[in-house]
Amino acid sequence: MYAAGLTDVGVTRSQNQDAIFVHNQPIGPLPNLFIVADGMGGHKAGDVASKLAVETFTEFIRKFPAQDFVQAENFLDLLVSAAQSAGKAVSTKAESDEAMSGMGTTLTACVITNEKVFIVHIGDSRAYIVNLHGMRQLTTDHTFVNELLQTGRVSEEEAKSHPKRHVLTKVLGVPGVLEVDGIVREIGDAAAILLCSDGLSNMLEEDSMMRIINGLGYVEHRTKYLIDEANKKGGTDNISAVLIDVGR
Repeated sequence: MYAAGLTDVGVTRSQNQDAIFVHNQPIGPLPNLFIVADGMGGHKAGDVASKLAVETFTEFIRKFPAQDFVQAENFLDLLVSAAQSAGKAVSTKAESDEAMSGMGTTLTACVITNEKVFIVHIGDSRAYIVNLHGMRQLTTDHTFVNELLQTGRVSEEEAKSHPKRHVLTKVLGVPGVLEVDGIVREIGDAAAILLCSDGLSNMLEEDSMMRIINGLGYVEHRTKYLIDEANKKGGTDNISAVLIDVGR
């Protein structure tokens, strides 16, 4: 299994509020760990939120006290606990520093074994599974427009240009009980797993991403190609991609 990750400020933004983590080796009780986080908030607050979430998440995994008791069937529980720890760290920072008030971040993280991918998710960063025939989104966007779409109040075409398409309904950093999505899927005939921020998924259609992911070149080259193509399409947001080859 090979993996690469890149994050880019994009064409129109002056600051990168995304953060990524790519670790293709054991970390704590996990065999690997991959994360994409997309921060939100005022001046520098989004940057702080995403970085703090990733740092807290990975530190929780590294220092988990009951490592000897963690098996594959417990991976999802561990990821959820790490996400809740990260959310608490972001909300505490936001409450203690007026300049950071209201900040938050998306977070999509995964662990991959030979048979399964374990995902924890909140916000609108995405996880996809890709094979030679297509790609499928594994996560659900926690956005106002996606809720309208799921209830049939807007069409897919209307959703693409809806004025509230970027409004999030769930993020890390909101005080109180944190509910995150936990997902387990079989790897099957997958060629790759892709984690990305909406700066990539909003710029490129799935067919375009699939052709790049399934194309020739090292995983680092294909990851850069994804970023470059999103910038060519406008690069209206920060762009992050973590690509993991699981079937090559």
